[in-house]
Amino acid sequence: MMKSFIKQFIPESWLNFYHLSLARLSNFIFRYPSEKLIVIGVTGTNGKSTTVNLIAKILSGFVGDERKVVISSTVNFSDGSKEWLNDKKMTMPGRFFLQKLLNQGVKAGCKFAVIECSSEGILQHRQAGIYFDVMVFTNLTAEHLQAHGGFENYKQAKLIYFRHLEKLPHKVIEGKKIPKIIIVNTDDPHAQEFLNCNVDKKIMYSKNAAQNIQISERGISFQYQNTQFRLNLKGIFDIYNALAAIATTAALGVGLNISKQALEKISNIPGRMELINTGQSFKVLVDYAPEPESLKQMYASIKSWDKNKIIHVLGSTGGGRDVARRKILGEIAAANADTVIITNEDPYDDDPQQIIDDVAVGVPQALKILDRREAIAKALSLAQKNDLVIITGKGAEQKMAVRGGYIDWDDRKVVREELSRL
Repeated sequence: MMKSFIKQFIPESWLNFYHLSLARLSNFIFRYPSEKLIVIGVTGTNGKSTTVNLIAKILSGFVGDERKVVISSTVNFSDGSKEWLNDKKMTMPGRFFLQKLLNQGVKAGCKFAVIECSSEGILQHRQAGIYFDVMVFTNLTAEHLQAHGGFENYKQAKLIYFRHLEKLPHKVIEGKKIPKIIIVNTDDPHAQEFLNCNVDKKIMYSKNAAQNIQISERGISFQYQNTQFRLNLKGIFDIYNALAAIATTAALGVGLNISKQALEKISNIPGRMELINTGQSFKVLVDYAPEPESLKQMYASIKSWDKNKIIHVLGSTGGGRDVARRKILGEIAAANADTVIITNEDPYDDDPQQIIDDVAVGVPQALKILDRREAIAKALSLAQKNDLVIITGKGAEQKMAVRGGYIDWDDRKVVREELSRL
C-alpha cells in the first residue's frame, strides 16, 4: 500500500528514530501504564493468540473477575472493562492504541496484561515503552520471511523480545519485587537460543509432560501433574497452548485447580477451530491456519472426526508475505480434502487472481472462485449430510485487506448468512 511505497525512499535510521519517538511519546502521554501492571508477552509463530487468551482466562479466575486482565491479540482486545474482537488487522497494534489500552486497564483496576508480540512489531519498535515481566516462546516455523529477509532475521526479531526483557529493571508493585520470567517450549529446535537469557526464572514446558492425550470432535483431554484437563478446544496444537498457559500462570503463583477450572470453562477461541452450527446436516469449521505448519496441524486435529467428504475453502495472503508458501498450502489441501476451492483472502495490493493461481499450482484440480463469499456459498451448497466444510486463512478477522484499504469481513458471519440462504 502507499505506506510501503513511501518507506522505500526513507533511510532506515530515520524510520527507526520515528518509531522509537512514537513509542516514547505514547508511553509518556499515557503515563507509563505497563510499569503498573504485570505484563506477559507471548511470541512465536503459531498458537500465540490462543495462548494469550488461555493465560488471560486463568489469570481472570485467579483475580476473581473475568474482565480484569488486559488482552491484546490477533483475535481480541480487553481493557479490563470490556472485550471486543480485533478490528485493526494487526497482531500487535500501534503504540498509541496499545499504551491507551494498558492505561485503561490500570484505571479499571487490572493487575495483569497479556500481549501477543509479533516479529513485525519489532521492525517498528513496538516493544519499546512496554515493561514486560514474563515472555513466553511458543514455537518457530518459517513465516514473514520476505519482510525480515530470511529465517535467521525472523528468529532474531523474536529473540529481541527476550533481550528486551533481560535489560528491563525489576518492577515493584504493591511493595513486592516482580521477578523476570521466561517460559519456553523445549520441543522446539530453537528453544535453547531463547533460554539463553539472564532472567530470574526459566520455565520449560513440553508435550511429554502431558499424559493420556485424547483428541476428538468434542475437544482435547490430557493429564498433567496428576490433574485431568478436559478442554472444549479442538486442535491438537491446543495441548501446547494449554501447557504454555499452565506453566506461565503457575510461575505467577496460580494453582493447578484454578487453571483447570478456567480452561475447562472456555467454549472456544473465536476463529480458532470454531465449529459453526445453525442446524445444518453437515459440519462447518472455521480456522485461521494461514501457513503450512498450522494447516498441517489443523488436518491432524480432524483426522479422527466422524465425517464423510472434506470440502476446503482456502487462499493465501499478499502484502509481502511469503509467495513460496502458496503452492505448499495447495498441496496440503490436495492431500487431505476431497474438494478444494481456492479463493481470495487478503491480497493487499497484489493481484488476487495471481495469488489464487499460485495456490492452484499445488492443487490443479481445484475450483477457483475469486469472490470469497461466492466460494463459501459454493462449498456449503456442495456439502451433503455429515460432510465437513473447512474455511481457513482468516479465522475471526474482522477485515479483508484489498487494494487501497480494507473491507469489513468475518468468515463466521458470512457462513451463517449463507447457511440461512440454503
